[in-house]
Amino acid sequence: MQYIDVHKIANDAKFNKFHAKVLVWCFIIIIIDGYDIAVAGIAIPSIMEEMGVSASTAGFMASSALFGMMVGAIFLGAISDKIGRRLTIAICVFLFSVFTALAGMTNDPISFSIMRFIAGLGIGGVMPNVVAQMTEYAPKKIRNFMTALMFSGYAIGGILAALLGKQFIVEFGWQVVFFA
Repeated sequence: MQYIDVHKIANDAKFNKFHAKVLVWCFIIIIIDGYDIAVAGIAIPSIMEEMGVSASTAGFMASSALFGMMVGAIFLGAISDKIGRRLTIAICVFLFSVFTALAGMTNDPISFSIMRFIAGLGIGGVMPNVVAQMTEYAPKKIRNFMTALMFSGYAIGGILAALLGKQFIVEFGWQVVFFA
């Protein structure tokens, strides 16, 4: 019987199209993830004005996604060992995409907070999974570089949230940045 060490093969591999594809997809997911977490902070002044909420209520509304991120990172990070990383990443992207859009359709602080908490589950769950995906497939010589490059997308997502927010909230309302 022949012994094949999959980790050694992955570690010693040269960067190729497959690695580039994994990097690009993880990078795009992290950009969207970064956008999603930053968008509430961009829109909160308009949300406060429209919903007539106090600063403390607005703080709770904005931080509900952070609570969801904590829970999502713990549970969706662990569940990927049972169902696979790609499926878990797909579930996380679904959660944060759909429930962020639904947050844009709310008109009261409680439903907004619930939608953002559920979106936060996906936001937090995707992080450990894309890091694991990247580190499992990246060649050892450039693993840290590829992971750092991928995670730079988080800042790009935050920048996009600020640019879109500045451009569109005044003209179209705060909801549009949650639909984006």
